[in-house]
Amino acid sequence: MLCQQPLVHGLSCAIVLAALLLLLRQRRAGARYGRYVDPGLRRTCPARVAWFAQELPALLVPLLLLWSSASPPSSAGTTLLLCTFCLHYFHRTFIYALLTRGRPCPVHIVVCSVIFCSINGFLQGHYLLHCAHFQHTWLTNFRIAAGLLLFYLGMAINIHSDVILRNLRRPGEVVYRIPRGGMFEYVSGANLFGEILEWLGYAVATWSLASFSFTFFTMCSIGPRAYHHHRDYLHKFKDYPRSRKAVIPFLL
Repeated sequence: MLCQQPLVHGLSCAIVLAALLLLLRQRRAGARYGRYVDPGLRRTCPARVAWFAQELPALLVPLLLLWSSASPPSSAGTTLLLCTFCLHYFHRTFIYALLTRGRPCPVHIVVCSVIFCSINGFLQGHYLLHCAHFQHTWLTNFRIAAGLLLFYLGMAINIHSDVILRNLRRPGEVVYRIPRGGMFEYVSGANLFGEILEWLGYAVATWSLASFSFTFFTMCSIGPRAYHHHRDYLHKFKDYPRSRKAVIPFLL
């Protein structure tokens, strides 16, 4: 399959536009899933099923593109970045989804997430497999090395923070407690900070409109969520540490 630059450009711009619209919406109210689900909502999906269903397309679509490609990836850099992207979604689909103790998720949010992950999975996979070009000296490129370092640091923070959150409650509990340890000593949305750091690193390493559009969408999607979590913690707990920020240590 040949590189479809107009398609890549169009999908990237559409994701940026969707990110801006989502950011405007979340300024008024947070996304209604997790702790913000309306208790009276009937059309919900169990958390484990929801996370599995909505994350799977972002893993499956790039793998299908790779399988259907007439030739192998053009370089080791392409292979590494594709594996890096898929690694995140393998963890979210098969590990995080299995272990999560979250609340049921509204069906319409699951459907929207499936659509987005399918489109973004195609965009990132198509760009890396058919459009990206890396020199043979890619491994010594400072920008790529720094980007990958940021990605894996962010992934480690994200996974460690998820473990802390899961250990705050026993199976079946729906209570909320103050998370402590790790990056939670600095920000209320430590897991979200880790994920933002992941995709910022991926965008730096890939250095493309496709990757930056996805990173921008991630920031606009879960950045406000971290702020809403921070505000909710301050409201619920009088002894909540006032030194913590919402999503960016020491700043925001």
